[in-house]
Amino acid sequence: MRKRIDLHTHSLLSDGELLPSELARRACVLGHEAIAVTDHVDASNIGTIEGLIDAVSDISDNWDINVVPGAEITHAPVEIIDKLAVRARRLGAEVIVVHGETLVEPVIPGTNHAAVNCPEVDILAHPGLISVEDAEAALENDVTLEISARKGHCLGNGHVAVTAREVGVPVVIDTDTHAPGDLLDYDMAEKVGLGAGLTESEVEDALVRNPRRILKRNGIL
Repeated sequence: MRKRIDLHTHSLLSDGELLPSELARRACVLGHEAIAVTDHVDASNIGTIEGLIDAVSDISDNWDINVVPGAEITHAPVEIIDKLAVRARRLGAEVIVVHGETLVEPVIPGTNHAAVNCPEVDILAHPGLISVEDAEAALENDVTLEISARKGHCLGNGHVAVTAREVGVPVVIDTDTHAPGDLLDYDMAEKVGLGAGLTESEVEDALVRNPRRILKRNGIL
């Protein structure tokens, strides 16, 4: 079974359906090398990161999967995205995702721009019709763009893939898992990438090399 890495999942600490342990167990069975639990946060609940850390540490110490504590900054005012990212990092989030300007939610315009210009952000999730200028800023600031397997969010995947290739910014393929059936093994995630227009080599980068690079940069692997 080919292993992959998924750096965007949700537990019942926000709007997911699974405990972090069940999320990790299901990912382990599907052949994941690592997952990040990136529950939705804004200023009201960002402290949940501290509670997550103990849970994922116990899992990683005992199972053959690396479970990484993270956070997804979601629908926050663009003016405080950088402040929330810094706070999340200080609380122990090892992967920081920003909920980008998906085509199916009323995300505040300018969210993509704020995220790609924040040094603490690792991934801009489902960035919709991201501009070339913001993609260039993502490249400059080492922010990775996401190809999403989630219903609705995936509608912008083709545009994200084309823009990322044009600019040269790395992409990852994430599930944005909320429910048990959302997690994908390597083969199905590969199809999501190919469907977005990535080449086979780009898909392998998106499923393994690029997320592994994020984890290594943050001192996790």
